[in-house]
Amino acid sequence: MSISRLILLIALLSPALVFGQGSSSKQSISEAQKDKLVGNILKNTLETYHYKKLKVNDGLSSVAFDKFLEKVDFSKQFLTRADVDNLSKYRKQLDDEMVSGDVEIAEAAASILKKRVDQIEGFRDDFFKKPFSFSEDESLEMDPKKRKWSNNDKELKELWRKIFKNSVLGNYLALRDAAQDDEKNKDKKKTKKSKKKKDEKKLTDSEMLTKAHKTTSEKYDKIFSRLKKQDREDTLESFYNSITEVFDPHTSYLPPKRKEDFDIDISGQLEGIGAVLQEDGSQIKVVKIVPGGAAWRQKDLEVEDVIMAVSEGDGEPVSLLDMSVDDAVRYIRGKKGTEVRLSVRKADGSRKIIPIVRDVVQIDASYARSSVIEHPKLKGKVGYIKLPKFYRDFGDVDRNCTKDVRDELRRLKAQKVDSIILDLRDNGGGALEDARQMSGLFIEKGPIVQVRDHENEVSVLEDNDPSVEWDGPLVVLVNRFSASASEILAGAMQDYDRAVIVGSEQTHGKGTVQVLLSLNQGPLTMFAPQMGALKVTIQKFYRVNGESTQFKGIRPDIVMPDIFSYTKSLEQDLENALEYDTISPQKYKKWDNFKPDIPKLKKLSMERSKNNERLSAMLDYAKVLEKRNKETSTSLKMEKVLEQDKNNDVLAKKFKYDEINKEIKVSAFEASIKSHQNIKPGDEKQWKEDLKQRGEEWIESLQKDAILEEALYISEDLTNAASKSSLSMSK
Repeated sequence: MSISRLILLIALLSPALVFGQGSSSKQSISEAQKDKLVGNILKNTLETYHYKKLKVNDGLSSVAFDKFLEKVDFSKQFLTRADVDNLSKYRKQLDDEMVSGDVEIAEAAASILKKRVDQIEGFRDDFFKKPFSFSEDESLEMDPKKRKWSNNDKELKELWRKIFKNSVLGNYLALRDAAQDDEKNKDKKKTKKSKKKKDEKKLTDSEMLTKAHKTTSEKYDKIFSRLKKQDREDTLESFYNSITEVFDPHTSYLPPKRKEDFDIDISGQLEGIGAVLQEDGSQIKVVKIVPGGAAWRQKDLEVEDVIMAVSEGDGEPVSLLDMSVDDAVRYIRGKKGTEVRLSVRKADGSRKIIPIVRDVVQIDASYARSSVIEHPKLKGKVGYIKLPKFYRDFGDVDRNCTKDVRDELRRLKAQKVDSIILDLRDNGGGALEDARQMSGLFIEKGPIVQVRDHENEVSVLEDNDPSVEWDGPLVVLVNRFSASASEILAGAMQDYDRAVIVGSEQTHGKGTVQVLLSLNQGPLTMFAPQMGALKVTIQKFYRVNGESTQFKGIRPDIVMPDIFSYTKSLEQDLENALEYDTISPQKYKKWDNFKPDIPKLKKLSMERSKNNERLSAMLDYAKVLEKRNKETSTSLKMEKVLEQDKNNDVLAKKFKYDEINKEIKVSAFEASIKSHQNIKPGDEKQWKEDLKQRGEEWIESLQKDAILEEALYISEDLTNAASKSSLSMSK
């Protein structure tokens, strides 16, 4: 069913259903009427158009209740067991309250939370009257799933004593790291501000602890003040999304303010560091680095990093512990050209201060680009194409990734490369149309992907162009962050026996389609205030062999080490993710020029990997990180924490695997970039300097890439086998 029919449903909801008999839509509506209107639109849209076909009833309400508790108190640090028991009477009423607009559970939870915040403010006053002692051997459990609700006020107070103590310790470590970082870099500082800073008195450990104590107390004063000022829209957002997320993790209600943030995010115009953050218990974690952003160019910040504190240039660090992601972002965002310093804890436990100069996203950095790579131990030349995302400008027919990849292929063919590596690692997807068209660059015509909607109707997207841009050996690189359109292309290449897929154990597994619908549609809502939008899952992707890309993703032919294997970062790790299933396969003609001997290629790769120090280090590092990930309790004893920091630094150096292999020759970067530049008069010199620097960084990144190096060997194995097959066929 079309999106226009979906919007029509919103427009034609019965006024009697929403307002009750006798109400007039000619007058502006009250908050209660608005809640009733929003609730009914959401319920009807979810039940009618969501792919899962669930009903908003008592059974769904019971599941949504647990989600609501998580949203109210995810870390289990405000509510007690008695509070939870008190709210449990609403367990099967969320569906009824959604329809009536009388959201009692939200009001009850807000009242309890305010009472607890007032109580914990009193705890803060008591605990911060004197310094904390860090000599006792005690710890704090950081994983909310391993915590239990406090049984009484005494247990709640003890929990907050440890939370405050851990926060002071975190602030102290941030000050200590910043001081050590300033000491290391004092000779490099040139600005007047830096010189002034250098002349200031260096704080002793005791003074840093005193300062951390004071700033932590002030931070929680602000946090508690913010919590008490949460408005009704915040509470309703939690209520509605407790219900939407039962359908699937990608379906959500966006209130008007959140809708504005969403629009800013997808426009790409916001200035900052170019990273996507999310709350992970009481911490702020990096979940994505935006291609072309400041963090992407700086290279030190990585997915799974925990940002402990933030400072404005040489300013004092502000702890992000127990801070909401919205508040954390306010400290990290800033004007273009200003510096923000992030105190980060790496996945291995080591700490690092990362300075990043804020900037807008450099759009051209997310475009496709290529290089010719020659390895000293290999005979041929390999063409390498990096595609950060599947981009398409629907207002510019010449700006899309399919056209750009076609251009790169032609450049590489002109360089007489023997094989191609298409790198889709960290590519989160984008335009579905380009997944279809780009697949067609490597195969003759045929089906590329199947799409099934909420009414079980299946449509097939096909490549109808019989021409093939590249018919030689092809390797596709993927990892656990390759999602959506990346999985469609990789799956098609695998189904057609067209390429060898190389990467981590599986791709992300995001095989669903969402649409964003404004709730202010139609004559019924024209007099209503802004009501936000609903992002709803309406379709699911399937490969041409009938298997879904959802949940399981794509399984590579040859598996490479994955240092993020310990993380819960796949689609299947999300609650209520749509499950894997199959539909009927399509008829398609497999690639018959040459069929890769996967078992043989896999065997050769495994033999090489055993003797590859960098790949072995990655495997060992992944095992260490997996072990560390299970250690969710943090020590509150200073001596232990400092010893752990020291051990973590040693560990990080031991498993360093990004040495530069300068023997690998990389070229042809400049030709790819030039076509994407619009150089303004007078900027030629700066552009050339910038291009040179970016080219050097690009070459260095490829020379450091251990998995890419193994892909070069796989490409040669594939090329040699294809040559023998071609020679045999010619005879």
